[in-house]
Amino acid sequence: MKKGIGIIPNLDKEESPGLTRELLRWLSGRGYAGYLPTCTAQALGLSDSGLRIEEWKTRVLFAVVLGGDGTLLGAARRLGPEGVPLLGVNLGHFGFLTELEEESLLETLPSFLAGEGQKDERLMLSARVERNGKTVFKSIALNEACVTKGPYGRLNAFSLKVSGKDVDTYFADGIIVSTPTGSTAYSLSAGGPLLAPHIEALLVTPICPHTLYSRSIVVPSSESCEIEVAVPSQSTMLSLDGQEFFPLEKKDRVVVEKSEFKVVLLRCKGWSFYDVLRKKLKEGADRLPR
Repeated sequence: MKKGIGIIPNLDKEESPGLTRELLRWLSGRGYAGYLPTCTAQALGLSDSGLRIEEWKTRVLFAVVLGGDGTLLGAARRLGPEGVPLLGVNLGHFGFLTELEEESLLETLPSFLAGEGQKDERLMLSARVERNGKTVFKSIALNEACVTKGPYGRLNAFSLKVSGKDVDTYFADGIIVSTPTGSTAYSLSAGGPLLAPHIEALLVTPICPHTLYSRSIVVPSSESCEIEVAVPSQSTMLSLDGQEFFPLEKKDRVVVEKSEFKVVLLRCKGWSFYDVLRKKLKEGADRLPR
C-alpha cells in the first residue's frame, strides 16, 4: 500500500523551504514518508527525502504543491502523466486552481490522508509542431497552448483549421487554444468566455485580431486545432501554460488536441467551481494596487 506523500515546493517563495520541512516532520510523525523531487531535495539539503518523479506513480498517494497557480501548472505537466493527484496550497496571490491557503494546510490534510477529498479531473492538451513533415516538438499543457508574436509590433498571420477544415486566417497577435481550465486564464484576458471545467471542449481565442468579427470558437474535445504560421514575426513562439516555449518558423504547423492524459486535482468536500469563480474574481480586483 502506498504510504508516501509527494511535496512540490516553489523555492522562489520565501516561506516555502520552512513549510516544506515542517510538512515533512508532520508527515513522519503520522507514519507517512514525505518525498521531494530529487533536485529539490538536494537544493534544500534533504537528499534522504528525494525520489525520482518516475517513481512517484507507485510510491505516492498524492502530491502537495506549495506555491501558486503557476507552480500547480508545472506540477500538472510533470505528474499528470504519472497519474498522481495534486493538492494545491496557495502561497501566491490569486490561487484560482489551488485548493488550500497555507494556514489551513495541516488542519485540513488529515481528511485528504483519509481519502475524504473530492477528485476533480481536468482535461489536458497535447501540442506538437510539424516542420517540413516532421514533428520537431511535442509537449502537454493544462491551461493553454498559445501561438503568439514576439515583443515587436508587427502583426502575424495565422491560418486556423479544425480537424482539417478551414476556419479562417487571422491577422493578430496570436491564437490561444485553451482547455476549460484555461478559460479563466490568458484566454479570459483576451476576451474569451468562461467554461465550466468539466465541459469536454477546446476554446480557440484570437489575440487582438485585426478584424471586428473575429470571436472565440468552442469546439468538441474530439476535434484537433491546427494553426499554420503564414506570416511570422522575428520571434513567433509556441508557449505552453506560459512556462514552456518553442520558436516557430514560417509554414510551421502547430497541432493542438486533447491529451491522452488528465490531471486530478484534490478538493475539499462540497467544492464548487462557481463558488471559486465568484470569490476569486472579486479577490483579483481587490488585490490590484491602489
